[in-house]
Amino acid sequence: MLCASMRHERTCSCVLLVSLLCTVSVFAQTAEQRTSAYFDSIRKNPLLLEAFVREMPKGGDLHNHLSGAVYAEHYIAMAAADNLCVDKKTISFAQPPCDSGNGLISAADLEKDSVLDRELIDALSMRAFQPREYESGEDHFFDTFGKFRLVSSVHTGEMLAEVASRAGHQNQYYLELTLGLDRISAALGTKVGWDDDFNRLAGKLAEAGINDAVAQMKAALDRAEAQKDEILGCRSGHPDLGCKVSIRYIYEVYRGTPREQVFAETMAGFLIAHEGDRRFVSVNPVMPEDGYTSMNDYELHMKIFAYFHKLHPGVHLTMHAGELAPGLVPPQGLRFHIREAIEIAGAERIGHGVDIMQEDRPLELLKEMAQKHVAVEICLTSNDQILGISGDRHPFPVYLKYGVPVVIATDDEGVSRSDPTHEYLRAAQTYGLTYAELKKLVKNSIQYSFAEPELKAKLLRDLDEGFREFEKEVQYRPQ
Repeated sequence: MLCASMRHERTCSCVLLVSLLCTVSVFAQTAEQRTSAYFDSIRKNPLLLEAFVREMPKGGDLHNHLSGAVYAEHYIAMAAADNLCVDKKTISFAQPPCDSGNGLISAADLEKDSVLDRELIDALSMRAFQPREYESGEDHFFDTFGKFRLVSSVHTGEMLAEVASRAGHQNQYYLELTLGLDRISAALGTKVGWDDDFNRLAGKLAEAGINDAVAQMKAALDRAEAQKDEILGCRSGHPDLGCKVSIRYIYEVYRGTPREQVFAETMAGFLIAHEGDRRFVSVNPVMPEDGYTSMNDYELHMKIFAYFHKLHPGVHLTMHAGELAPGLVPPQGLRFHIREAIEIAGAERIGHGVDIMQEDRPLELLKEMAQKHVAVEICLTSNDQILGISGDRHPFPVYLKYGVPVVIATDDEGVSRSDPTHEYLRAAQTYGLTYAELKKLVKNSIQYSFAEPELKAKLLRDLDEGFREFEKEVQYRPQ
């Protein structure tokens, strides 16, 4: 009928044939290919792209500091429940009694003071921050931790609930949370003092009772996880999505403290990860890498980690290294941190790795990392806020070019006012990633996790199924 109505039947036949071939071609594509085509069609539409990334499975977050992952608004609510005050001079939490005459306002009264509430949220996060003469992005970022420490030190369960719930609603399956629960080791290190003989020093700490730290941390984590499960209703008929998120923990060592404390904490971290609690999977030094002690004792710290890694080779190791930029420290301070973390300490993953191209023989190091499958935890928003490194100045595409495994992470999503969706979105928009490349990054976040083998295998199966369901739903959206 259609051809009969047309003047040229041959033209009609060609049109029908092309239409048929196009239809066959579409159905011959896999769901992944059609999803990729849809992704390409919305690349320049930020709202549709954001919706796509939000719905996409996002594997795990392997670089996430629990205290920095909590949003300021939640800290304020917990402070109000604890009857804490807000110091108007320092814009931080303070112990009661609250006295408005002395500038100590009850956190519960912030609802009556919108200006102070706004100032406090800005002080506890990077919201609206602009570098100024007396405060850099790095200074503001790290100062937030001291401002909310009164709350973060006693609300681990509630913090876990917030972060797990967010991960579940972001279509994540797994978290490795860096946290500090050890209330014993640092004091023992101070009590025992320093000894250049590592064997002798470890013996002194053992005699002083450092194994008590393992029991203390295990009990603290048991309580926190039980509270988290209760808040999320994990045993109820309507559990929060966060209940499905598997969580493992990384013991944090405070490298800005005296060497005897660093040694004691590293020992405690390896002890709990080795035999004390399988929920702890790694040990990691934290605090600003450009700090005085962090810089001056860096090689010693690597040797301390190497010592305990040799004693407990089954303990995984991820290390903050290369979270530096030119001008932040002298040039020689940029030349060796990543290499020593890998070659001395035995790091299996590197956190940040921003100054890789300032390292001695950087291309050799990149090839070594690729050969050893040393993954890099890329935290794009954090690197921009703290170091001012973004776009073409960030080594993210260099790592990809040299075949170094890369994972996308949040670092401190509460302080940064970010989330997993926006970290992947930033990567996709800034570096023009394809859907296949995004999918690879997501799979890396499970493949290079420190989850035990049976859990990792399950997570990979769940992730594959998640992508199948996602692509099944997305593939026929209008392009």
